[in-house]
Amino acid sequence: MIKIERTSVMNFENAMRGARNPLNSWDRMDSHTESDGTFVFGENDLALAKRLCTAGSDHRKFIRQIFVSVDLTAPIYWWKEFDTYKVGTTANSTSTMHKIHAKPFEAADFSCERMLPAARESLDQTIETLEKLRLAYIETKDKDLWYSIIQLLPSSYNQMRTCTMTYENLVNMYFARRSHKLDEWHVYCAWVEQLPYFKELFLERDV
Repeated sequence: MIKIERTSVMNFENAMRGARNPLNSWDRMDSHTESDGTFVFGENDLALAKRLCTAGSDHRKFIRQIFVSVDLTAPIYWWKEFDTYKVGTTANSTSTMHKIHAKPFEAADFSCERMLPAARESLDQTIETLEKLRLAYIETKDKDLWYSIIQLLPSSYNQMRTCTMTYENLVNMYFARRSHKLDEWHVYCAWVEQLPYFKELFLERDV
């Protein structure tokens, strides 16, 4: 399971102005930003952006200045793979260290939609054990109980992070993970495809 919320895309206009710096071609800029903040590519700028993106990472430096902020809720086993891309990304997460005991454990806290019945039964037993440990910890503040919760916690436990990254990060993730066996990556890549001008800049030339 992965939940993607509160997407915000920023700095297209500044990035494109910078893309024109090498040839001092600012007079050819024809993009604009709508009153609601939506960036709209002009024909000249879009053609330049496509050429730079097609030419490769050394030439598409402007996409490193297009920023995306998003809230992602996903299981720990997915975050382990996402963390491969830590260079150029920033994430503030909900804290298992400080807040793991703040609410009751329940099945909705875990990604378990693909579990076979026997595995789901085992998870339910683990959740029951975690909840007993949580209640005992709240009562006693015994650090061994807290450690027991942390060390028993399954990798299917969902964590929310507010992430900031660039289009360069997203391009690398997309092409590395779009055929991955985890369903979460397929949902993530489908979200990336819907970001402003992602298809035009990176996918249309594949057709």
